[in-house]
Parts: sequence; structure tokens; C-alpha cells
Amino acid sequence: MRAPNLMVIRSASLVALTAAALATFALTAAPAHAGAQGTLSDPEVSAQIDLFSAWLEGQIEIRGLPGIVVGVVSDDELVWAKGFGHADVDAGWPMETDTRFRMASHSKLFTATAIMQLREQGKVRLDDPVADYLPWFTFQSAAPDDPPITIEHLLTHSSGLPREASSHWTDFDFPTSEEIRELMPGRQAPFSPEVRWKYSNLAYTIAGIIVEEVSGMSWADYLQQNIFDPLGMSSSSVDVLDAKMATGYGIRMPDGSREVFPFVDARGMAAATGLTSTLEDMARFISAQFRTGPRGGDRLLSTASLREMHRVRMLENTWARGQGIGFNVQRINGKLYVGHGGGYPGYTTNTKIQLDSKVGVIVLTNTNDSNPGQIAEQLMSTVGEAVYSAAAVEAEVVEWDPAWKRFAGVYRSRGGERRVLVLNERLVWMNPWATSIGDPIQLERLGDGTFRMVAPVGGGPVGEIVRFIEENGEVVRMITGDSYSVRVR
Repeated sequence: MRAPNLMVIRSASLVALTAAALATFALTAAPAHAGAQGTLSDPEVSAQIDLFSAWLEGQIEIRGLPGIVVGVVSDDELVWAKGFGHADVDAGWPMETDTRFRMASHSKLFTATAIMQLREQGKVRLDDPVADYLPWFTFQSAAPDDPPITIEHLLTHSSGLPREASSHWTDFDFPTSEEIRELMPGRQAPFSPEVRWKYSNLAYTIAGIIVEEVSGMSWADYLQQNIFDPLGMSSSSVDVLDAKMATGYGIRMPDGSREVFPFVDARGMAAATGLTSTLEDMARFISAQFRTGPRGGDRLLSTASLREMHRVRMLENTWARGQGIGFNVQRINGKLYVGHGGGYPGYTTNTKIQLDSKVGVIVLTNTNDSNPGQIAEQLMSTVGEAVYSAAAVEAEVVEWDPAWKRFAGVYRSRGGERRVLVLNERLVWMNPWATSIGDPIQLERLGDGTFRMVAPVGGGPVGEIVRFIEENGEVVRMITGDSYSVRVR
């Protein structure tokens, strides 16, 4: 390995760097899509952009970070994107929205998407054993009676396989596909399948080899034809040195220096960590997560397959977060997010997607101590939330009818008693026999005297129709889904 090249940012030069970065901020912002102009003109969105930008500028200054590019996606639009700092400090190249980054573990999202595409074509099943496709796939099991590792185990980090294939993160010498085949028999699985969530680059390397075996294409060619081209990701590639690549810097040392890393080829582990992309291309991939309908054109997968990818299939032992197919799943401040992070020599990246609001954020950096996950959380809680509010379409609300007060009362069935109340022009029901008030169930107004049950948990007939039966001008029953209660007063 060659002697490390060191870049030093000391206090005096840091001021110059910050000034240079500030001078390029307005120039490096990507033009918003036409449909995004209205969102950008929203006063609160503009205010939150200013707030976030001021904070990020301070982070670059105080932490001596080389550069960062950020973006916010709303459904099919890249609403806001901007580069901060430098893609190359010594050369003075500003960070731009089309600057290339090594996306590292974001590669796994593309590998998982490829497997799900092959599954929709009937070429693989998630519960198929890996050895059905790769007869050479053998390793040292954690226990003698372990079941076979399946494709789903690979994609959900539940295989129990080791995290890595070799010492490639230390010496930057990633194994080839042939070397992966040769080393597998000697690899020891620390855990049996499905015992616990255990992140594994080796598992996704094997998944990528399955894509190649089943499709008859290299992983890079498969992505180009089936993901990059349909989405218009024209600046993305696999393990190709690009002239627009940001220079990758190591962590900041006590003397202020950062190692300048060389280009590192992921070779046979590209399916786990070899992707190169840009903010604009990743915005296209995020938008694809919001699309519905059958697979075709810019819809990479059917609605059903996307739902499977986004839902939790394996929990971390702490129950703090989970794993979908490819996607990390976590709850932050009561909201559910999917996405991924990535770390490669000289680069760290993060994406967070809030599926309900159809808002996603992207943070790409060219250093290893930028903590892009924290930056993504700040971006989502400021600009992302403001964009959602500005783009949200108010749902049509059925006007309150004072005559519905007649539905208030006590209803009893063999299962217990329910009381319907009028609270500030809305109907709710609660259990007066319960030990606490809890969250009363809401009866959403649908019109014509019908309602829909809305509740935070799904134990009852949530989402089903609630209606009231009247006889001789009196309310006598409440029907909820397929059951009913009799009004007693």
C-alpha cells in the first residue's frame, strides 16, 4: 500500500476554506424541477432551508469537514439540493449536486431490488436455499443442525454469516468473485440463521453473485439495464473511476490533517459496496420508492414488492430498529423511516425516506467522520418537514352535522360496553369499564351517517365501517364491521 497522502486544514486555512465554500453555495445549488418551484417559494420551506444551511455551514467550519451535498425529495421531485464546501480542497473544486460519490452500502438497496425483480419474473424465491443457485456455497455452520441459508436471510442480515470476507477494509484489497468462492468453505458463521440481526457485507456479496448467476449478466450490467437506464441514473456506475469523483478524505487527526484516500475497487464485493452515484441520481431512486402499480418503465417493482422491501422482517435484538429487504427501518420521534447508510474509504452517505409523507433526504460526504446520519435527521426535521407541509394536499373533510349528536350513547354487546361521545364536533368511542381512558377510538366522518373506525392499534375492526341503525326514530344499534352492539341508553 502506498504511503498515505495527508491534507491538513489548520485554523487559518479553515477560515479561507469556509469563505470559499460560502462563496460557492448559491452557485452549486441544483435548479429545482419546474413542479418544485411552488414548494420552494413557500415561506416556511425557505426559512427552514436558511436555518439548516446556517447549521451545516457551522458544522463544516468547526469540524473541518471537506464537503457535503444534501437534497430533499418530495414524491417525484428533487425540491432542493445544494453543495457545501469542497469536492477537492487542494484544487478548490466546489461540491456540486452532480459530484460523484462512492455510495458504499447503498449498493445493497440495488442488489435487493435486483433480487426482487428476478423474483417477480419467477426466477427466484426468497425462501430458496442459496446452495440451489450456488452449489459451491459452503461454510462452517454455527451449529450442526442449522437450516440452509436462504436468499431472504442474505437480504435481511439474518444469515448469521461473518460481516466481511477478508481484511479489505484495512488493506483496501477487496477479493475477486473467484476468491470469494475459494474462501467460503473456511468462513465460520458466528450465529445460526434467524438467531439475531447481524450485518454482513459477505451476505450481500453472495446475493450479488446470485443475481449474476440467474440473470446471466454481470452485476454492473444488470444494474445498468434494469435500474440505471429505467430511472435515468446516467451518472451512476460500479467501480469506475470518474473524473467528477469527489476526493475521499479520512478522519480528522489531532493535528487537523486528513489522509487522502486512493480510489478503491470493491471487485467481487461490488454488490455490497461498489456503487458510485450522485445526489441527483439517488433522488431518482428515492422517488421510485413512492411509485405504485405494476413493474414497468420507471416503476422498478410492483407496489406489492416495494411494500415487502419496506416492512420489518428482522428486528435488532434491542427492538430499536429493524431490517426490511435491503432497507433499514427505524422509528424516530414517532415516525417510521426507511433508508440506508454507507461508509467507504473517504466517503460516508445516508438516505432517509418517510414513506407516508413521500419525502426523502440525501446526505453525501467525502470524509469518514461527518456523521451523515445525524445530518440527515436534522435535514428531515427542518427542510423535510417543511416540504411535506407545503406539498400536502388537504384531505376533503365531511362537514359536521349537528344531527349526529343523536348517535351519542351507551352501547352494549356480549363483549362489553362502549360509550359514544361527541367531543368538539367529532364522534369518538371509549370503554368506560377500562382501567384508564387511553386513546378514544375516532369515528371518521364519511357522510350519509356512516363512519370509519380509526385507531392507533389494529386489534379491533380498524378501518372498517361503523353505522347506526334506527327504528321508529330512535337509534337502537351500532354496527362495527360485522358485529353490533345494542344501545342501552
